[in-house]
Amino acid sequence: MKLVVRVKLLPTAEQAAALEASLRACDTAASVVAVVARESGSQRGRDLQTHPLMSG
Repeated sequence: MKLVVRVKLLPTAEQAAALEASLRACDTAASVVAVVARESGSQRGRDLQTHPLMSG
């Protein structure tokens, strides 16, 4: 499921860099979870939370 939210931000250059890094990290994490879900055949949140790759 994709959720799209439109907001107007006016960050400083430093804040913009931090925001971009945070969004990229979030996107990477979501991609990893999607791959694990696809490979394990599980779509349930609890199953994914207890998956060894998600444990740290």
